[in-house]
Amino acid sequence: MATQVRPRRSALYLPGSNARAIEKARTLPCDAVILDLEDSVAPEAKVAARALACEAVRMGGFGPRELIVRVNGLDTPWGADDLAAAAEAGPDAVLVPKVASPEGLAAYRQAVGPGVTLWAMIETCQAVFALDALGRASADGGVAAWVVGTNDLVKEMRCALGPDRAPLLPALAMSVMAARAHGLAILDGVYNDIPDLEGLARECAQAASFGFDGKSLIHPTHLDAANRIFAPDSDAIAWARTVAAAFDLTENAGKGVLKVEGRMVERLHLEEARRLIAVAEAISTHEVGNEV
Repeated sequence: MATQVRPRRSALYLPGSNARAIEKARTLPCDAVILDLEDSVAPEAKVAARALACEAVRMGGFGPRELIVRVNGLDTPWGADDLAAAAEAGPDAVLVPKVASPEGLAAYRQAVGPGVTLWAMIETCQAVFALDALGRASADGGVAAWVVGTNDLVKEMRCALGPDRAPLLPALAMSVMAARAHGLAILDGVYNDIPDLEGLARECAQAASFGFDGKSLIHPTHLDAANRIFAPDSDAIAWARTVAAAFDLTENAGKGVLKVEGRMVERLHLEEARRLIAVAEAISTHEVGNEV
């Protein structure tokens, strides 16, 4: 299990058309870099952005950061060429937008070809009502992670958001449940108010409490909050190590329930403890790699 864990606390979007921002990303303390060819790139710059982003992928130099290319949809003039170019460049994954049905996901898989890891955006009302089917299709179709596109979902719902994001809460919770049911990582949507770091921290804490692995971000100043809030805290890690050590004792082999420091723990707690330890170790390895 530990060897499969990648930290995804912070996934930073960067316009694929911005060479300076892409170069800076090679030094930023983010877990993932998303080179965007979709929302942040004007139509007249799409072709040039595709070439620049794919060349950045081929050049590498991103260290342990997971490198993702977000393409335009297949229903646009650029989508098919984006998918072909991204697949040839070889990022860690290709992020596909507005996946609303298993059939839509299958179309992206067919277009990008086998052997390319996909991430998928969950950002439409239709997708929310198809979460279980999408989760099953994602698990079967080489999708590693979902990213909730809250801005597009808000636009489609025509809802008004306050600080608690009340209209989105059912969709956020159900998205996490579906992702967990099918073994997928899942990231929360972006926070739009760039200077409001307190509001960002509140939204990160809300997403972490829902079970999200991390948050997609639009500015480097948002990295610190996401990295801090989505990482297991030191007390949780210490307790996880205590639980794992107790179950590893020879005299406890095969036991389903133990009393550890006065608390009753079961095998399900051991599974979660080992997951937390793996996440903490993956974060530590990632951060050491970022310093190299």
